[in-house]
Amino acid sequence: MDDLRDPLHPMASGVDAQHVMAQHYHDILVQLGEQPEREGLLRTPQRAAKAMVELTRGYRDDVATLVNGAIFASDNREMVVVRDIEFYSLCEHHLLPFFGRAHVAYLPAGQVIGLSKIPRIVDMFARRLQIQENMTRQIAECVQQVTGADGVAVVIEGQHMCMMMRGVGKQAASMSSSAMFGRFLEDPRTRSEFLGLIRPR
Repeated sequence: MDDLRDPLHPMASGVDAQHVMAQHYHDILVQLGEQPEREGLLRTPQRAAKAMVELTRGYRDDVATLVNGAIFASDNREMVVVRDIEFYSLCEHHLLPFFGRAHVAYLPAGQVIGLSKIPRIVDMFARRLQIQENMTRQIAECVQQVTGADGVAVVIEGQHMCMMMRGVGKQAASMSSSAMFGRFLEDPRTRSEFLGLIRPR
């Protein structure tokens, strides 16, 4: 995939891309049989383009900038868990939303990451065109890379509008995905402790 942090990439500024997308949204409305000039739709192409730029801002995020040096020396070796992190994403197959909660844990190996950075990492990968399985692994790999932890675990629970409002139309269905590295993968007791901590209360 192209690097959208490249200043020469059309999405780098967001402004030019937004104008082009608005024109395309206008054309889509016409193809749907609508009248983009009617009052209710008059500014819809611009609003939709602006929303799409915001919903895909993860492409323009940079891990180093996001973490911003918030890695701190620590003697703590016990599991750190951040649970119930809300996320919203767009499925890359239909451009329809999927959303839910992410649970992230790591086992520090001499350093810890600032608490707010884990939800920011989740958002960075969620705010891209995604499938849940890939997003789960990307978050785990990023936390592992940034923290150098002895183990990282991520579980994501999501609901997918591409399944709920089209196709099979199953509104109550949800999906769970996980990625485990290090001791979470190797030690069943560590994995069991994590899964117990994120179990619904």
